[in-house]
Amino acid sequence: MNTYKLTLISLLAAVCVVGRISFQFLPNVQPVTAVIIVAGASLGVVPALFIAIVSAYVTNLFMGMGIWTVWQIVAWSVIGLIAGLIGRYTPSKYHLVTLTGFSVLAAFLYGLILNLGTFTFSGSFLAYQLASLPFDLMHAIGNVFFMLILYPVLRKVFQQNIEKIEQ
Repeated sequence: MNTYKLTLISLLAAVCVVGRISFQFLPNVQPVTAVIIVAGASLGVVPALFIAIVSAYVTNLFMGMGIWTVWQIVAWSVIGLIAGLIGRYTPSKYHLVTLTGFSVLAAFLYGLILNLGTFTFSGSFLAYQLASLPFDLMHAIGNVFFMLILYPVLRKVFQQNIEKIEQ
């Protein structure tokens, strides 16, 4: 991994941190999932994993650290892994549609993984899952919004600098 790619990963993680903190007044609406999906599909699985780990850790330093941080890292890493596979095996002309559809599913997958994590040390899984559905729906709506805004911009940046990224 070259210096340019590390810098790009760092900048994307910083965008996630600033975006998540800026939108914290809206429950579960943040650009982190959309950025991880676009990065996973465009740059690969490893950059998406780095962005997931750094953005979850740094934002929770500001917003509150707890056991959920581990589950957020796991959830966003799984989402980045799946996005990397989608990016590898889906023709690029269908990326926006496919990734936007996946971003809706990713919101519910994120909620499921966090609920499984919470269930492991307290409460009832069904209660957590039912209580989280409105938040997961907000996350899905936010993901579609951010995907439609961020995908064209980030994809253009990645395409213009593909030589530097692949070195």
